[in-house]
Amino acid sequence: MTRKGIKAPADAAERRAAKPVVCYTVDRLPPVDTAFYEGVRQGMTKVDEVIVPPRDGRAFRVPAGHLFRIVSVEGPQVGDLNLWNAADPTERFFSGKTRQLHASHVTTGDRLWSTLPSLRPMATITHDTLAWYGWDADGAGVHDVIGTRCDPYTNRLLSGGDYHHCCHSNLTRAFADGTALPVQEAEMHVHDVLNVFMCTGFTHDTHQYFMKASPVRPGDFLELFAEIDLLGALSACPGGDCSASHSSDAAACHPLLVEIYRPRAEALEGWTPPARNAYPRTHGVG
Repeated sequence: MTRKGIKAPADAAERRAAKPVVCYTVDRLPPVDTAFYEGVRQGMTKVDEVIVPPRDGRAFRVPAGHLFRIVSVEGPQVGDLNLWNAADPTERFFSGKTRQLHASHVTTGDRLWSTLPSLRPMATITHDTLAWYGWDADGAGVHDVIGTRCDPYTNRLLSGGDYHHCCHSNLTRAFADGTALPVQEAEMHVHDVLNVFMCTGFTHDTHQYFMKASPVRPGDFLELFAEIDLLGALSACPGGDCSASHSSDAAACHPLLVEIYRPRAEALEGWTPPARNAYPRTHGVG
């Protein structure tokens, strides 16, 4: 007998032995020009910064061709990141497709892709001070695109109580502040996140999503190049380093810093923002 009391068929072992196939052949993705991104990083100038308070969220804007960093400044802290096209927030970060095109956790050289029908790079990761972490013995990595975000609805479902500083609510307030939209309207634009600095994986036995203490320390940062004009929102997760809990005031939490950098003008010579996906949207009709 197997899970749920269902008897395995006679050829169960043969079926399980099927060869895994990576879903997408990605050798035709637009190449990442590492020399270009390294050149952009040289001699850049900080032009703005935003402090994200513990258990809260803040919005920020990054012009195309600029870089931004999410920085640990006081102690281990996880951040939940949303990105939108600054001119059209219906185009937003697509965590699921990013996961399929790259991996469950992202690092230097990976891109954050936008939703259909645009499906283009929104940002490219240019530096990751936690790239050394790789995969640990539990199968965990850093900066995941597999989790969603802690939210007050799941908290109500599982605990019966209301908590207003879940990352979903923090991002909702941040987007509302950044766009002057009412909170209920702003909420409809909040989406699945890049879990910056979060250390996560799936358990070996039940394959449940787990979190563990983030390896981030003050001075660590994740740096990205804005491929288009971006509106971003970042939540300093109420789980702190996510070593024990979230969706409560129990964990020690710290602020996060967002820094915006302008590169040297000559570093961008010949660069243009990526075009929207060329698929004509006919879907086989007409």
